[in-house]
Amino acid sequence: MSYENNKNYSNENRNSESLYSKRIKAGKRRTYFFDVRATRGNDYFITITESKKRFDDNGYDRHKMFLYKEDFNKFVNALSDTVNYVKTDLMPDFDFDAYNHDQDAEEGMGTNSISEISEEGSVDSWKM
Repeated sequence: MSYENNKNYSNENRNSESLYSKRIKAGKRRTYFFDVRATRGNDYFITITESKKRFDDNGYDRHKMFLYKEDFNKFVNALSDTVNYVKTDLMPDFDFDAYNHDQDAEEGMGTNSISEISEEGSVDSWKM
């Protein structure tokens, strides 16, 4: 897995087309994008992008993680363990399902490309 902030994108990553995309709106200024992309050698990897609208309304700050197939299981297991720890040990009485309402409106958007689901266009084409 690698991590890249918004100032260091290479042209190869910028031009890589998303084969599958899932968008999660999180609050008023934050959006997460989960994209499946292909390498030149027809291998696949996942990019996870956090996009936050700047407070001065001059664009977005983006942070991107690259998740490679050899790390998929380790990543999912670690994330699941971490979330379950918070839910069961730290906040067992909290109603986490109360926050599913935003997700319900976007359920049908899982298989579209990023440009089809976002009015702002592709996350990779946003102005910095």
